[in-house]
Amino acid sequence: MSVLEIKHLDKTYSDGTRALSDVSLDVGAGEILGIVGGSGCGKTTLLRLVAGLDLPSEGFISVGGERISGPHPAVGIVFQEPRLLPWLTVADNVGFGLHHLPVAERINRIANALERVGLASYGKRWPRELSGGQQQRVAIARAFVARPKVLLLDEPFSALDAFTRASLHEHLLLLWEQDKPTIVMVTHDVEESVTLSDRVVVMKPHPGRVFETISVTLERPRDHLTAPFEKVKRRIHATLDRSMRPENTPQAPRKSDSGALWW
Repeated sequence: MSVLEIKHLDKTYSDGTRALSDVSLDVGAGEILGIVGGSGCGKTTLLRLVAGLDLPSEGFISVGGERISGPHPAVGIVFQEPRLLPWLTVADNVGFGLHHLPVAERINRIANALERVGLASYGKRWPRELSGGQQQRVAIARAFVARPKVLLLDEPFSALDAFTRASLHEHLLLLWEQDKPTIVMVTHDVEESVTLSDRVVVMKPHPGRVFETISVTLERPRDHLTAPFEKVKRRIHATLDRSMRPENTPQAPRKSDSGALWW
């Protein structure tokens, strides 16, 4: 059953730039959908529309059957930067949107989320006392603790080193396994998309549209060093390479295991 429905979405800005063209996607309950593509394919525009931060020119978006026309409590988002409130403690940042809940439930949710991101003893600290990776863990915990139906990730690990990024992938999946919200993740990292996603959507630019959708059926946790993992990675790279070619341009012969220089 689809939780997130995106139907015939178009977005044209006031200067005439057409960012998206006829994008349609159905994302199931508990599914993690990765979105990759070259510059100008409208990845961030798509996330902003789903978040209700902007309105489409054509088409519609619905979550749980309800049309999205602005920011909605059923949709959470994690940005590239943690965007923590410096005057609040770590625990208060995580529980910022939970003031409508009874105190006991709020405290329990915050403690549970911090434990799952490996920061159980950090609740009384200030954001300035944390490393960049720890701050992003707090931002992820804050997003999950509200239990959204749909969680959007806008390249939240892009500024982190490879070791920290891998650690955060594990923490993200630990949080996801608890309530299994639907996740839509924009990334430039093909390996990250294979590590986390159930499906990867490759978008074509100018204007942004769906080029191909690739299923990732590997069992979790996923070993980056296995042949099946590498095979999916190569397929996505090859698809990205094709997505960046101008229309009606013949594809040059190349080895099947070669990497695509899509960035």
